Amino acid sequence: MSDQPLLRIVRGTPDDVELAALTAVVAVAASASGEEETETSSAWSAKTTLVRRQLDHGPGAWRASGLPR
Repeated sequence: MSDQPLLRIVRGTPDDVELAALTAVVAVAASASGEEETETSSAWSAKTTLVRRQLDHGPGAWRASGLPR
């Protein structure tokens, strides 16, 4: 292990609570892996259902918008 500190405050004088909060955030960020966990998910929790589909345009588009896709 090196003698270099893992965290160094370069400006300001944080109190103990602020320093603890900063340390906790840095520790969580360092322990997080770059890959997302693979879970089995249902269609109910799919993020794509939150995205609105593209609106069609042109003649008869208003009528087609009421039809199931």
